[in-house]
Amino acid sequence: MVWPQDVISIVLATALGAGIGLERQLSGKSAGLRTNLLICLGAAVFTIISREMAGGGEASPTRIAAGVVTGVGFLGAGAIIQDRAGVHGLTTAASIWLVASIGMACGGRFYTLALVASAIAVAALIGLRRLERPLDRYVKRTQAESEDLD
Repeated sequence: MVWPQDVISIVLATALGAGIGLERQLSGKSAGLRTNLLICLGAAVFTIISREMAGGGEASPTRIAAGVVTGVGFLGAGAIIQDRAGVHGLTTAASIWLVASIGMACGGRFYTLALVASAIAVAALIGLRRLERPLDRYVKRTQAESEDLD
């Protein structure tokens, strides 16, 4: 049976997944709006199903949660690409993993946790991007100086 709180859970998961996905989309990443929205929504639905199936009995709702984490790990691994220039897609993979946890929090009715985690994620994705360029320049300059000393 679908409860009104379950509707709130899936609507919130959809909105939060879309919020993080929008940032990824605007950053030109492959896992953007639709992907993050669907991962968050799916994780919420699996969590709701798990909770309902357990129904206070001996069944453990953590089993489905563990399955969600494992499955999302495979999705994230598919987003990581290694080439001669280095490794790409780590932030996208981490975002996929985080969005699934936010969906699980929504499905588990941990709304405050989901909202706070989403706010921190968006702040980190937007705010820390501004720090990456100066940090990258610093690291390259330091490496070049160290190579000159060798």
